[in-house]
Amino acid sequence: MKAVDGPLDGLRVIELGTLLAGPFAGRLLADMGAEVIKVEAPDRPDPMRGWGQTSYRGRSLWWPVLARNKKCVTLDLRSPAGQTLLLELVAKSDVVIENFRPGTLERWNLGYEQLAAVNPGIVLARVSGYGQTGPYAARAGYAAAAEAMGGLRFINGYPDEPPPRAGISLGDSLAGMFAAQGVLAALYRRDHSPDGRGQVVDVSILEACFALLEGAVPEYDLLGHIRRPSGSRMPGVAPSNVFATADGRSIVIAANQDTLFRRLCGVMDRPELADDPRFAAHAARFENQDELEAHIAAWAVERTAEQVDGVLNAAGVVCAPIMSIADIFADEHVRAREMLVEHVDPELGSFTGPGVVPKFSRTPGGVRWTGPWTSGQDNAEVLGQLADLGDEDLAALAREGTI
Repeated sequence: MKAVDGPLDGLRVIELGTLLAGPFAGRLLADMGAEVIKVEAPDRPDPMRGWGQTSYRGRSLWWPVLARNKKCVTLDLRSPAGQTLLLELVAKSDVVIENFRPGTLERWNLGYEQLAAVNPGIVLARVSGYGQTGPYAARAGYAAAAEAMGGLRFINGYPDEPPPRAGISLGDSLAGMFAAQGVLAALYRRDHSPDGRGQVVDVSILEACFALLEGAVPEYDLLGHIRRPSGSRMPGVAPSNVFATADGRSIVIAANQDTLFRRLCGVMDRPELADDPRFAAHAARFENQDELEAHIAAWAVERTAEQVDGVLNAAGVVCAPIMSIADIFADEHVRAREMLVEHVDPELGSFTGPGVVPKFSRTPGGVRWTGPWTSGQDNAEVLGQLADLGDEDLAALAREGTI
């Protein structure tokens, strides 16, 4: 790990969310240098501290990455004292991120009006399953349901099979990314407006999924076409598919442009296919996709994935082996791009975690520390500095259950 400033150095963010979507947005901002203060209830820490498919030394391996670069404090936001303390933090901050069910902050007297009263420039990012308004707003919203209703699940998978999910919490991560994007846009507008006022950024996990549907919306509106699962193919685009290789691996070959297809035919020693009326044009290749991809499959399966990848990339044809996490760890490009970076944790020791995206030429982001294991670990620093509380004050608040 290295000390970095990052492009968001000097920005202070209060993170109120739990689980994934809100905290992922906070992590993205923290990776870019923002000071992110994560607030947890004294008696109910973020469940992400224990979530994940695997553990090491009794600890979740997801938490130290999701909470990296954050400071952790505890506040009982259901109590008047905790609400007062939060408003003191908000008065000296730029952004608040929350992903509670809509109406929760209002019940705690911490809605946007209360936040803006102490800091008119505050930007409030609100992430929820279905948004702050609309008939579904009050529903509990998880990524699985939002991916289903947002259209992603319907088009995923293979025809006539139950639609699978991705092996990650895709909807939560998409919403977190849109929240971070919205925060930065709102900050830009605030800092370029005469009144310097902030605003609410309302992110729905459903809408974050829906936003990725490409041309499916006008296709249905104008043509009545319902895009359906297409397996490993790209609908309307050929060739662009996954092909088996001689060593039992799979490789993506995407040569759907005319120039790329002609190069592919040359590498396959089948130049006549490029001039065949069934394959010469984009529309014709789609109409004859099965026959075309049978030729490619027969060629690829006689070679290893490394051989296919080598000859096609040398010829300028788009291709890529499907890589497991083990393959990614061994990949020289991933390491050259610093996407596998060392994290040093006080309990886990040194381990490899994901790098920071995007890359900045002048003010790179980075990993300053891993997620704190103790909720409230930074109470003294944060509450002492921003709320002007001394040791005796903090001790009294702890006895009362406020922190």
